[in-house]
Amino acid sequence: MKTNTYKSFINYSRTFVPFVVSLLLFLLANAVFSQETESKEHNDLWLCPGAEFALYSVSNPAYGGSIAIGYGSGSSIGIKAAYLYDTEGFTVIEFNFLLRWYFLGITSAAGPFIQFGSGPVFILEGNNPFNTSARTASMSVGLNLGWRISLDRRFFLEPSVRAGYPFFTGAGLSAGLNL
Repeated sequence: MKTNTYKSFINYSRTFVPFVVSLLLFLLANAVFSQETESKEHNDLWLCPGAEFALYSVSNPAYGGSIAIGYGSGSSIGIKAAYLYDTEGFTVIEFNFLLRWYFLGITSAAGPFIQFGSGPVFILEGNNPFNTSARTASMSVGLNLGWRISLDRRFFLEPSVRAGYPFFTGAGLSAGLNL
């Protein structure tokens, strides 16, 4: 009788001990990674000034600067304002509402992204942004492809290219800050 009990104990321990050890390792790893996630500060608000150029005409590119502010990781919403001028004497002022999705997942705040932007654009005659005689005012619609490169927890770079209307194509480089 004792040998039968001993054999059943051995058979029981062959399946039970690995299960208990695996469960304990899983719980330990879960506790370690949970603490890391809880202690990590994740900033979803970002501010991003940058330099841009866009082709509003086939012959002359428009150069200038922009500033964007947004909220979210994985997907973001935000607003962007840009001031561009070209060598023919036109000034372009853009205001865009932004929707952004990161390709690497819902909790990602870095890596490749696609961004949709839309809003009013004003093309003014002359290089004076306070000139109230707008030559053209219309809606701007565009699609950006870019990459957010994290420098550390707070700072990042974002090179991007874009295409849309009323511009043909464009590119930009932004240096941002997670607030």
